[in-house]
Amino acid sequence: MGTRKASLRAAGFYRTEIQRFRRETWYWQRLMGFRRTPASAARTIASASPAYLRWSASVWRHRATVAHHKAQHPPNMRNWMCIHHYEGAWNDSGAPYYGGLQMSLSFQEHWGGWLLARKGTADHWTPLEQIWTAARAERSLGYYPWPRTARFCGLL
Repeated sequence: MGTRKASLRAAGFYRTEIQRFRRETWYWQRLMGFRRTPASAARTIASASPAYLRWSASVWRHRATVAHHKAQHPPNMRNWMCIHHYEGAWNDSGAPYYGGLQMSLSFQEHWGGWLLARKGTADHWTPLEQIWTAARAERSLGYYPWPRTARFCGLL
């Protein structure tokens, strides 16, 4: 009977770990604009053995670590830091432009709507969240949302 309780406790612990690492992985993937890694069916996790759950938790831990590492290195970081140098502070709340890359509300709604809904305007976002939002926009628009500063930085 004691081993059954220990097994159930271990399974509960690993399920919690899987959920935590899954949420973390999906957060970083969403921030970077990457497709979300699919999850196993809830039924599989609910009826899985502790050994399988331990393995699954280690896989999700690895995915979260890799996603976190990739997120720390946005593309064209030097360009974003140059633009930031000529724009505002990361916590600049001076409407109509917010944050260190001076994003308008419509820009935030379009490129970072989920962050806007979750945290408010860009002055409440981390610098990394601001940079990744701008990087997603840059894939489609180039550096044209920052015409003057991009010109100063030699990007236009």
